[in-house]
Amino acid sequence: MEIILTGSIAYDYLMKFPGYFKDHILPEHLESISLSFLVDDMVRQHGGVGANIAYTLALLGAHPRLVSTAGQDFPEYQHKLEKVGVNTSGVHIIEEKFTASFFVNTDKSNAQIASFYTGAMADSADVSLLNLGLTAQDLVVISPTDPRAMARYIDECQQMGVPYLFDPGQQIVRLDKDTLCKGALGAHALFVNEYEFELLQKHSCLDKDALMTGPRFTVVTLGSKGAAIYADGQRTHIPIVEGLTVAEPTGVGDAFRAGFLRGYMEGFGWELCGQMGAMAAAISIGYNGPQKHSFTPAEFVQQFRQHFDDHGQLDAIL
Repeated sequence: MEIILTGSIAYDYLMKFPGYFKDHILPEHLESISLSFLVDDMVRQHGGVGANIAYTLALLGAHPRLVSTAGQDFPEYQHKLEKVGVNTSGVHIIEEKFTASFFVNTDKSNAQIASFYTGAMADSADVSLLNLGLTAQDLVVISPTDPRAMARYIDECQQMGVPYLFDPGQQIVRLDKDTLCKGALGAHALFVNEYEFELLQKHSCLDKDALMTGPRFTVVTLGSKGAAIYADGQRTHIPIVEGLTVAEPTGVGDAFRAGFLRGYMEGFGWELCGQMGAMAAAISIGYNGPQKHSFTPAEFVQQFRQHFDDHGQLDAIL
């Protein structure tokens, strides 16, 4: 089984303002607002849903193929992904644009002012899956990117008979009703968080039962309550890993998906797949950034066995 990831590639620019935005805002003059904030610190981090999942999957010994778009500033990021084992041959470089970027400035009260530049991500709908030689033994992950691209990949996977995991995320509100219904009902698997699960019901033609029984399996992440896996007519609850440091939650859901998928590639049971997702998420949340964590498969297994009993099955990824 080859995992093909079609989600976004992005840079996150994180800034810290040593004061309070509210002290600089005059409510009675909002129509002529003109502000500039001198920041003490800025870091640029690698992000994007597709790239985040690919990164952690590669740490776990897989070699996922990333199919997406990036800009002229991608080479350094590309080198990092390839170094850990991600296949970036499916990334199309849009030379006249920069990679999608998220700019956020956070003040002392954790208030934020942010902007998102779509950049090369806006061209992802021009990239096709049809010429990649995919088969029914592969799995395409359709994660948040340009909504037109997501709709295209749903159509192409169904046309080719290639199973796909539908992970609509924050694009639920931008995908039309027909695309959401077609994407969820035709999916091999559905991944959403608790809020997105409710939002998907609101914006699609599907109720809770349809979303839990239509795909081969459905995974709903529940934050501090863990995750629920609906498959084979049963619900399997996966608890979070307790007692680890919490630094920053960005990308934790992506790490969960990667851990789960690594287990799924090996044919593990639902509980073990979910536990691998929980462990990957717990490691990721201990770092400031969705791709700051690093481990070998052996180190992952060692940490895993401090919290769960895999009965020796994880030897398969060593």
